[in-house]
This record gives sequence, structure tokens and C-alpha cells, in this order.
Amino acid sequence: MTRSRRDRVIAECGARPGAVEDYPFGDDAAVFKVAGKMFALVSLGQEPGSVSLKCDPDTAVELRAQYSAITAGYHLNKRHWNTVELEGSVPEDELTELIDHSYALVVAGLTRAVRSKLIPR
Repeated sequence: MTRSRRDRVIAECGARPGAVEDYPFGDDAAVFKVAGKMFALVSLGQEPGSVSLKCDPDTAVELRAQYSAITAGYHLNKRHWNTVELEGSVPEDELTELIDHSYALVVAGLTRAVRSKLIPR
């Protein structure tokens, strides 16, 4: 049995160092946080679902122009968040890069002490 794209996104988000899966908005959305800060929100309703990811504002605008499946963050700060519909038009490697980018933006905003605990040297 093959996993759905949403299942793969959930696995990718959960694989990041220090990532914690939480359900603060109920059973319909999995929220992934690092050091208490959200970097991904995965809708758990009907397939195919979507994932909202933090994004550099300029990059966010470029991605929205490039892919019709990427729109301004749903119920989030539309300047800093994108929502990606998981219907298949955004390539897997691009989606993984967007998850990495979101995670990196959140980690960059953490204190040096917290960052050093996430990625020990």
C-alpha cells in the first residue's frame, strides 16, 4: 500500500530535529513545532489535504505566481505563510525544500542556546 502525499508530508515534518506534532486546533489539523514555534500546519480533512508553511515574503510571492496550488496562508499571516494544496502539481522535491525552508526560518529565530540543543556539534 502506498502512502498518500499528506502522509509523506507529515513524515517529513516529523523527521526534523526537535519537531513535535501537536493538535491545538482539534483533530482536523496536525501542527508541527520546533521549540514551541509552529513551522507547519497539515490539514487532516478530506484528501488530498494541504500544508501551510512559513516562507520568506519575496519567495512566497514568487511561489504563488509559479504554482496555482500555492496560495497565501489560510488563516495565517498571508505575508509570511503559504498554503500548498497536496493535489500533486507541486513536485515532491520542491515540497521537501519548502518544508526545509519553513523549518530553517523558525530555527533561525530561536536563541543560539536553543539552536545548539537541536543540532549538536
